[in-house]
Amino acid sequence: MLTALALLVGLLAALGVAALPLARFPSGARTVHGAVAVAGLGLVAGGIGGLLNGPAVMELPFGPPWGPARLALDPLSSWFLLPLGLSVACAGLYAFGGVHGRVAPRELVPWPLFIAGMALTLLAADGFTLLLGFEAMSLASWALVAHDHARAENREAARIYLGFAGYGGLALVLAFGVLAGGAGDVAFAVLREAPPEGLRALAVMLLVLAGAGSKAGLAPLHVWLPLAHPAAPSHVSAVMSGAMTKVALYVLARFLFDLMGPAQPIWMGAPLIALGAASAVIGALRANLEEDSKVLLACSTIENVGLIAIGMGLAVAFRGADLPALAALAAGAALLHTLNHAVFKTLLFLAAGEVLHGALSRQLDRLGGLIHRMPWTAWAALTGAMAAAALPPLSGFASEWLLLQALLAAWRIGDIAFQMGAAAVTALAALAAALAAAAMVRFWGLVFLGRPRTPRAAGAEESGGAVRWALAVPAGLCVVLGLVPGLLLDLAEPALRVMVGTSAPRAGWDAIGAAEGGARYWPLAVALLLAAAVGLAVWVVRRRAPAGVMRGPAWDCGFIAAPPHFPFGDPAAQPSAAGFGQPLRRMLGQGLLSARERVTMPAPGATSPAVLDSGFRDPALAFLEGALPRWRDAAAARAERLRDLSIRQCLGLAFGAVVLMLALLAWMGAR
Repeated sequence: MLTALALLVGLLAALGVAALPLARFPSGARTVHGAVAVAGLGLVAGGIGGLLNGPAVMELPFGPPWGPARLALDPLSSWFLLPLGLSVACAGLYAFGGVHGRVAPRELVPWPLFIAGMALTLLAADGFTLLLGFEAMSLASWALVAHDHARAENREAARIYLGFAGYGGLALVLAFGVLAGGAGDVAFAVLREAPPEGLRALAVMLLVLAGAGSKAGLAPLHVWLPLAHPAAPSHVSAVMSGAMTKVALYVLARFLFDLMGPAQPIWMGAPLIALGAASAVIGALRANLEEDSKVLLACSTIENVGLIAIGMGLAVAFRGADLPALAALAAGAALLHTLNHAVFKTLLFLAAGEVLHGALSRQLDRLGGLIHRMPWTAWAALTGAMAAAALPPLSGFASEWLLLQALLAAWRIGDIAFQMGAAAVTALAALAAALAAAAMVRFWGLVFLGRPRTPRAAGAEESGGAVRWALAVPAGLCVVLGLVPGLLLDLAEPALRVMVGTSAPRAGWDAIGAAEGGARYWPLAVALLLAAAVGLAVWVVRRRAPAGVMRGPAWDCGFIAAPPHFPFGDPAAQPSAAGFGQPLRRMLGQGLLSARERVTMPAPGATSPAVLDSGFRDPALAFLEGALPRWRDAAAARAERLRDLSIRQCLGLAFGAVVLMLALLAWMGAR
């Protein structure tokens, strides 16, 4: 199985090279996207095979000067191949059905290389190979973000993303350097034999949080994510959100649960729990305030990554407190939500891409009523939104329920400070879950319900063929994965043993349990009860309703008086994206996101209208950049003055530089 996966990575890299000449032909893009979709299925098969067949290791015939590159397939990497493969398969199928004609090489060539980099990161068995895959993933995704460089906002997003990618890679290089300083090698097998302790362990953890956390989108290093995801093509955004952030979380899990040894103190999990809680709340709040559909979904990714990080941090703390059953519960919640989020977020980004294709807009206030023009997309998006809102019995509920049970069990750790922190995190996680549900209601309602707000939305058309299947497959998986979480935890048992040394608590194939004597969740029973309740409600309504169906105009009280070309009211008078988010912006936005709201009233007797100025700004980017933008602008202004120099002055500068270099060499030789 490992050999097949290694060949698959090589074929993806070769496909990226071959995409350059293929881009010249009308069918070249479809060939590349179809091959990527098939490769995604191969990654899923490799992940399942690795979980069922056990670990494998191989050496490649090339590598760094100090030794060959190594690949390995163990249960932890096998589990993370599942979200990668599912996301890639659906996105590749969507791109296969949505492309017509030629695609620019700058968009087509990096696409297979991006997938190959992520797969190589998951299969790496030494620091060099992992960093090689991680940086290939970063550079290829940067090229995809920057593909439409004619737009200023895309250039800004690509610049910021490249800066964070370089920062994350440097932090991981330093983390491996600190680890290898005690082990003498960067091979994982050697690093496991000499785990870090004390200050060295703290340094490794902080570096990994900075490196992998920035790529995953953990606060405060999340600011690139809402900028980069909308700039990329829709199928790329789906994989960046559904899979790339999970690859970063895999790197985090590989360090914390494997390379740093099994014996870690409780406090090692505290930073991850705190950053996860902050990410969950900030991401969910921003998702309720954004007015761009893809930016909204990107902020939702920050929230879900935060929930996964909370689960991982709890697993580290429970393992340090010698509570293996609870550690497995928290780790199981993290692994399960990793897979579930990859599926429903891929679905939502592909649905947003189809809305952009059909209605030519990502702005919520320029959409509406698309359920009539794009019913397939609307119902698929509703399934994904319900899963993202953690509504039972869909996939998002089971993993978030397990996480909540793990948080409620944190009192079993005897440290009073940890107990108080866990109580606060429990409240924040519950707040984030409620905000996430509100964000999904806002997203789906504004896009698909109501009346079209623009002529283009009124005439939107959806695609058929492969695009519909690309939406139907993850929508079906949201239902199936939500009904069988017990089977998924059984499949994840080998990965859980790598992380915490034991399996998650079980309650049978048709249920999941919190712990010995704890709560139980039966998804099939819940699904049947909900189906019965909905069926009964429909029957009662039909029974009591008068015969026949009558259609009429929209409720007049929902619209203002309008001119003749809007006989039932102006659609622009419907609730807006800013109106939906106003209560949350007033309650929570001022403290967390520097929200503002000012009303400028005209002078008495003036005919000018009143002006409402509202919005918010995430202060994390300004905090991280500090004075760097001012220094950059000052250096650019000084460099601009060089354009006004004469030829004599330019030659004088070059001659002075040569003289300075010779003097420096002479001084070094004299020493």
